[in-house]
Amino acid sequence: MKKTLLSIGIIAVLLITAGLGCKGLSEEEIQTVQPETLEYWTVFNDTTILNKFAEEYQKERPQVQINVRQVRYGEFDELFVNALADDVQPDIVSLHVRWLPRYLGRLSIMPPAVSVSRLVTKGKYAKETVVETLNNEMPNTDVVKSAFINTVGRDVVRDNEVYGLPLSVDSLAVYYNRDILDRSGVAIPPTTWSELLEVVKKVTKFDALGNIVQSGIAIGTGKNINNSPDIISALFLQNGIPVIKDGFVTFSSGVEQNIEGHPARETLRFYTDFARPTKEAYSWNESQGDALEAFANGRTAFYIGFAFDAGEIKARSPQINLGVIPLPQLNPGDPKNVANYWVESVVAKSTNQNTAWDFVRFISTPDKIAEYTKATGRLTPLRSQVAEQAEDKILGPFTITLLTAENWYRGFDFETAGQAMRNMIDQFLEPYGDVDPYQRDAAIINNAAAVVQQTL
Repeated sequence: MKKTLLSIGIIAVLLITAGLGCKGLSEEEIQTVQPETLEYWTVFNDTTILNKFAEEYQKERPQVQINVRQVRYGEFDELFVNALADDVQPDIVSLHVRWLPRYLGRLSIMPPAVSVSRLVTKGKYAKETVVETLNNEMPNTDVVKSAFINTVGRDVVRDNEVYGLPLSVDSLAVYYNRDILDRSGVAIPPTTWSELLEVVKKVTKFDALGNIVQSGIAIGTGKNINNSPDIISALFLQNGIPVIKDGFVTFSSGVEQNIEGHPARETLRFYTDFARPTKEAYSWNESQGDALEAFANGRTAFYIGFAFDAGEIKARSPQINLGVIPLPQLNPGDPKNVANYWVESVVAKSTNQNTAWDFVRFISTPDKIAEYTKATGRLTPLRSQVAEQAEDKILGPFTITLLTAENWYRGFDFETAGQAMRNMIDQFLEPYGDVDPYQRDAAIINNAAAVVQQTL
C-alpha cells in the first residue's frame, strides 16, 4: 500500500510540475503510468548512443527510468548468475549470440505485442491530461527471418519463439596497412587467397638469423590470434565443411577413412603453413605477440578481423593508413564467412517485461538501427540497409559476404569450444617426431571435434 501511494505521489508531482494537474485521472489509470526503472546490462555496446536512446524513450514515457550499465566481458557470467540468485537481476541484457543457448532458460520469450501507457495532453484551449495505452506489435518470427540477415533468424528464433534482436552484426574481412604495401611495391591489394599468399611472401621481412622483423599476415597459430577459431571455421566452411550441423560436429566426419585428402586436414595445413618456417608462406609465429597489437603497431601488413576491431586499431594507432578487403574466398560463387554479434534480450525474472520488450522494440526499429550503426561504425543486421553500407570505405568490404555469414557455434560453452579449436591449430604445428603423421593429424582433429561436441 505504501509503495502504491508513493507511486501515485510521484506521478502527481510529475503532472503538477508539468503544469497539468491530475484532475480526471482514476487511480487505475495512474497505476498504468507508475514509475518503472529498467536496468540494462551491456558489454561492448556503445553506452553513449544507448543512453541517447534511453533519453528519447523517456520523453515519450517520462515515468520510465533506464539505467545503462557496462559490464566487463569476463565478469558478466558471474555477475548475472549472482544477480539472478539475489533477485536483483537486470531487465535487459546484451548477450553474445554464442551465449544464447546457455542463458535461454533465463530469458523471456518475446511477446506478439506489448501494452504500454503514457501521459498525453489533449485539448487546444482547455488542456487535459489523459492516459494513452499503446499496443505495440513486436516483430514475429517471419519478420525476423525476412528483415534480418539469414543467421539472425537461425540464432534468435528457437522453437518458433524469438529471444532477442540485434542492433548490429559482424563478419570477417582483411585489414591491411597501406604504407607497408606501398613500401613493398604492392600497388593494389590482393583479392584471392593465392594473390594474398604472393603478397605475404613479398612483404614479410627477416633478419640475418631468420627472425621475422616484419610479418606479412597474422595467421597460422591459435593462441596469439584472438580470432583464430573464427578464421579456421571460415576456412572450413569455404572448403565445404560444415563445422556443426544439426547439433553434431561435422568437420571431422570421415577423417579416419581419408586423412590424406580430408578437407579438414587440408584446411589446417593451409592455415598453419603461415607459421611453419619451412614453408614459403611463413610470416607468423607465437613470438610475434598479440595479432591485433602487432598490426596496430605496424609490425604486420595484414590482419583478419571483424568490423568491431577498427575502433581498437585506430585507438592504438590513430595515424595508421588503414585499408580493408573482403575475406578471400575459395569459391567466389559460393561465398562463406562467419557471423559474430550481440543480441538484446529481456530477462525472464524481470518485473517490467512489457516495458523492457518495448524498449528493445524501440531501439531495434530500422531508424534506430541505422543511427546506432552510423554512430558506432558497425554493420547493420537489416537486409534493407546492407546496400547503403556497402558504399562505406571501411565497412563496405565486410558487407560482401554479410548476407551469407553464419554463426558457426550454437552450443552451451563457446569458451571451451573456442579453446579446443585453438589447441587443434597449435597441436597441428608441433613436429611429428616418430609418430605416423596421418594418424597423429586424425587424432588431433578428432580430439578437437570431441571437445566441441561435449559443449553442444
